[in-house]
Amino acid sequence: MSGNDELLPEQTEGFKVGEKKTIDEYHQMDANDESLKRYKESLGLGGGGKDLSDPSDPRHCIIQSLTMNTAGRDPVTINLTAPGALSTLKDHPFKIKEGAKFTMETKFKVQHQILSGLHYVQIVKRKGIRVSKDQEMLGSYAPNTDKSPEYTKRFAEEDAPSGMLARGHYNAVSTFVDDDHKTHLTFEWSFDIAKDW
Repeated sequence: MSGNDELLPEQTEGFKVGEKKTIDEYHQMDANDESLKRYKESLGLGGGGKDLSDPSDPRHCIIQSLTMNTAGRDPVTINLTAPGALSTLKDHPFKIKEGAKFTMETKFKVQHQILSGLHYVQIVKRKGIRVSKDQEMLGSYAPNTDKSPEYTKRFAEEDAPSGMLARGHYNAVSTFVDDDHKTHLTFEWSFDIAKDW
């Protein structure tokens, strides 16, 4: 398996990626089909609003931030749009108390066309050895409008590892990739598991 393949989501057996359609094609599809109507609403195609797509920016999905939320503590947010943010992330590790429960949350924008099957994939290594691969299905989204200028998705709750052997420095590579295996963002970051905050 190549390094790039490692960052792709694992496909569910028997799952088939649906046929890609433009927004206009979705709008013209049979409005009498109740399940299709619900699907179009889940993509945000029924709400109207002014399309916010920037014609001078070819990106399809713009990941704006990643936030770690822990009960009783202020959220820690990585602004992924700040100049130079991606190149310095791994040099400024998160500090996580061993055994703490936390959730990650991302904010992003979609433009130009429907984004199908966005996944978040995270590889964590310690001393160069892979210790985990996690993935989260974020879903499919229509381009943002002035009525819904960005999307926010909270991931499943996680437990930080605990115990003396778990403490130490970890490196992570995170990627946002869609059903077509198009990578929208990949970045390296790091965290330290410590006895206390």
